[in-house]
Amino acid sequence: MSEVRRRWVTWFRKARAIFSIYFQDSLAYRGQAVIWILTDVIPAVVMPLVWLSAYNGRASIGGYAPGEMVLYYLCMVTFTNFIVAHLMWDVAMEIKEGQFSVYLVRPFSYLQTTFIRNLAWRVFRLMVFVPMLALVVWLYAPHLTNVRFHWGVTFWLSLVMGHVVSFMLAYTLGLLALFFQEVFSVYNIYYIPMLFLSGQLVPVGVFPEWLQALSRYMPFQYTVALPTEIFMARVPESVAWQSIGVQVVWTVFLYLLAKVFWRKGLLYYTGVGM
Repeated sequence: MSEVRRRWVTWFRKARAIFSIYFQDSLAYRGQAVIWILTDVIPAVVMPLVWLSAYNGRASIGGYAPGEMVLYYLCMVTFTNFIVAHLMWDVAMEIKEGQFSVYLVRPFSYLQTTFIRNLAWRVFRLMVFVPMLALVVWLYAPHLTNVRFHWGVTFWLSLVMGHVVSFMLAYTLGLLALFFQEVFSVYNIYYIPMLFLSGQLVPVGVFPEWLQALSRYMPFQYTVALPTEIFMARVPESVAWQSIGVQVVWTVFLYLLAKVFWRKGLLYYTGVGM
């Protein structure tokens, strides 16, 4: 076995062990997981009802037919369970309480450990969410008879890259705790543009043109909105590939920014819990 292959095999064994540990940790808090997932499912049930009432005989709103609007929210709540990361709260808390020091002496980097930990939680959430999704799809089945789906390569790539963009964004925000004692208020403010520009509250396509243009220069649209629109066959193939390229650019930029925060932030870190 070559040296490179041996290193990759060792890395995957470590990653699998870490994934198993955090997946079992997720199983220990099943009740909490159900509560968190319900907070996502309830808007997915209520918002289509609001929009269906708003149509009032109209054929479309913002380019979305009634069935497409229902499908949009079902896709949004499903993809959000895998894509959107909220780990900055955990990262900041570990830094503030001094638990961060433990990861500095482990053979696995903190970035890799955090990614695998978040992935384990995402997989567990999807497993718990699927029965809830089946019930919601059953409720709205009459509205989904004429909708289109797209399961191509661009959809799966945008889905994975959307998760990576969301992770790197949350991870970079979490590292702000290395510089500041109070960052939770920053995270609360972060959710305002994130919820709107990622399309979680309403489709980006119903916004005014200037706001749609602004969203294209922000990372939020490239988390959940892009794979949702590709899945609904609303994005041409050429545009989909260009958007995936933008996802890659945002990933690289956020990774380099996180590296800077890491190097500079460790100079301020004292390793003392608060």
